Amino acid sequence: MFVPVVGSNNRPLMPTTPARARRWIESGKATPFFKKGVFCVRLNAKPLSHNYQPIAVGIDPGSKREGFTVKSRTHTYLNIQTHAIDWVKDRVEVRRNMRRGRRFRNTPCRQNRTNRSVNKNRIPPSTKARWQWKLRIAKWLTLMFPISTFVVEDVKAKTWKGAKKWNTSFSPLEVGKRWFYSEIEKIAHLEIRHGFDTCKMRQDLGLVKSKQKLSNLFEAHCVDSWVLANWYIGGHIQPDNTKVIEVIPLEFHRRQLHRLQHSTGHVRSRYGGTLSAEFKRGSIVKHPKYGFCYVGGWQESPTKKDPHRKTISLHDLKTSKRLCQNAAPTDCKFLSYNSWRSAN
Repeated sequence: MFVPVVGSNNRPLMPTTPARARRWIESGKATPFFKKGVFCVRLNAKPLSHNYQPIAVGIDPGSKREGFTVKSRTHTYLNIQTHAIDWVKDRVEVRRNMRRGRRFRNTPCRQNRTNRSVNKNRIPPSTKARWQWKLRIAKWLTLMFPISTFVVEDVKAKTWKGAKKWNTSFSPLEVGKRWFYSEIEKIAHLEIRHGFDTCKMRQDLGLVKSKQKLSNLFEAHCVDSWVLANWYIGGHIQPDNTKVIEVIPLEFHRRQLHRLQHSTGHVRSRYGGTLSAEFKRGSIVKHPKYGFCYVGGWQESPTKKDPHRKTISLHDLKTSKRLCQNAAPTDCKFLSYNSWRSAN
């Protein structure tokens, strides 16, 4: 494993070895910090030279899991397997059903407006969320490595040519893919390879892809992303680094005035939102008892001395298991904002 290095102006430099990073920290030449779960160092002085090597990022899209590999000609710096965002479609359907249910109630309401999204260049919410998640990971990597090229495996949607009427959002996968390509080209050079090209390159190197698609093995998805990066950058005939960092996005719920169904006593409790007391939900904090964790929901816990007292729930960074529900905000030290967790 290599340690990402950034300059004093936070511009990414070439990574270094853990031993050298340790000497820099001990001598005061660098300051350690974490970038969304990845250990990095920041140089306190201007480097003597800026010798950049070409670095490519291979991206293997998927429906449930996705692979990212950061590689140069001499080293494989990082392998990341991410969980795809696949819950947006169900949330949009629930929102639509609840909206339609409100329109049939015998209460005053506005007249229905025409669909303002018809015949417009739009991306469905579920498709946009999926491709935005890939773009966020790509931008996160550019903050740690001087990336010059992205190599993406092209995905194609099957088209039904026998339909009499074409959908206004026909083939959302193609629409989202093209939007992602246009955004990636603003960051670095883009190379596109087809799925059969990736398969052939993998077979030529004698690598085998695992059939356990939901596992966190290197052979599940990162083997393809490594092959894509190695095809462009070269340098290896076998992977030199098979360690995988698993990145799981946190699911945030939209703010609702109350839950969809009545609870005990026909009272609907509040639900959703992105703020818990004075913390943004998902933020990484340090608690004196539970250590490093992230903030979940909150609840009102009034006392005689403080009738407006609020407590927050804390969750484990690796397993997402809830550690407690009654943590005082004053006992938590804020470290950084966060929207995903890493399960190394």
